[in-house]
Amino acid sequence: MYRSKPQIIALILITIISAVMMTSCSSETEISEKNEEQAVNQLKFGLILVGPKNDRGWSQAHYEGGQYVENKLNGEMIVIDKVNPADSPNLTVEQVASDMIEQGAKLIFATSDDMKDGILAAAKANPDTPMIWSSGDSAWSDGESYRDDLNNLGNIMGKMEYGKMIAGCSAALKSKSGNISFLGPLINDETRRLANAAYLGAQHCWTKIRNESLNDLSFKVTWIGFWFHIPGVTLDPTQVVNEFFDSGSDVVISSIDTTEALVVAGQRAANGENVWALPYDFEGSCEQAPDVCLGVPYFNWGPAYLEIAKSVSDDSFSPTWSWIGPSWENINDHDKSMIGFVKGKGLESNEKESIDEFIDALASDKLNLFSGPLNFQDGSVYLKEGETATDHQIWYTKQLLEGIDGASSVE
Repeated sequence: MYRSKPQIIALILITIISAVMMTSCSSETEISEKNEEQAVNQLKFGLILVGPKNDRGWSQAHYEGGQYVENKLNGEMIVIDKVNPADSPNLTVEQVASDMIEQGAKLIFATSDDMKDGILAAAKANPDTPMIWSSGDSAWSDGESYRDDLNNLGNIMGKMEYGKMIAGCSAALKSKSGNISFLGPLINDETRRLANAAYLGAQHCWTKIRNESLNDLSFKVTWIGFWFHIPGVTLDPTQVVNEFFDSGSDVVISSIDTTEALVVAGQRAANGENVWALPYDFEGSCEQAPDVCLGVPYFNWGPAYLEIAKSVSDDSFSPTWSWIGPSWENINDHDKSMIGFVKGKGLESNEKESIDEFIDALASDKLNLFSGPLNFQDGSVYLKEGETATDHQIWYTKQLLEGIDGASSVE
């Protein structure tokens, strides 16, 4: 069809205008989608710590887990540390959570078993705000403290039993005396099962790898009364560790939130003693006395916390109970593994090789140390011959195992 020159010019102008309008609309759509993505990613969340955020232990591990979430989601973390009866006697977990929510927090992490009453109250008072209690069994339908009325409170805990088994094995491989001590916090199901796990690891590596008699292995537990030292309230962990070494122990496994066991071992080694220690919770703990550190079992909270944060961002959060083990492909993978173990400088190369073999056996399911026959301290049967412990049997541990010297309950 013939078109005049003015008609052709008009068509060209219409085409250009249409293209500009389509590009503009496309750009506006992309900007809108980008803004929505940023809005989702910029999650504000609260982290409540029982101890100092730089304690080189439990609380710092949680703090760095929160930083991991911040970095991955471009989020914003509100942190309150030292939320415990000694440091903050007039501050409650419920109050802290409410304050964080008022500041815009859309998710709350309460990071201690000691926060049970407070986080249960906070969840009930703020039913529209998702919360996570690190440890606890409130969201476990088979748990003894299951709460079906709290649809906003989930639980996350790592299967540190594996880390403690590795710690126990390391202690048994290194000990010259066969006299191993365990520095415990307060006494409850969690702390008993971790002490038992360390003992099982020590027992296995003492008898199966070193081929020593079980009669020549001593494993003593002393509880200080809380997760860390509170002057005038708990036993002094520094004094307890010195008493361990004075009584003939040459390796101390710590299960408290702070690093006194390693510090004391470093001091005594500097005076010529052959003593070692294993700190707990935090990957970088060995740095305070590297030469006497046999290794550290640690929590890596970041990946699990990130999954929860994403679920809150996309509105898919549900209150689940998660008890998460190591990633056996690489237990020190910061993006995948909840439980890790860093071998310390205090170990010889052959001892490190034995620990790697022990870890491989745990990973392959060829070795399950929570299997019978096992008895409790009072002689009652914990696991019968051929019986493997269920999650319920491990989680709710009412006594220390036969062979451990120490209290199973508060006397």
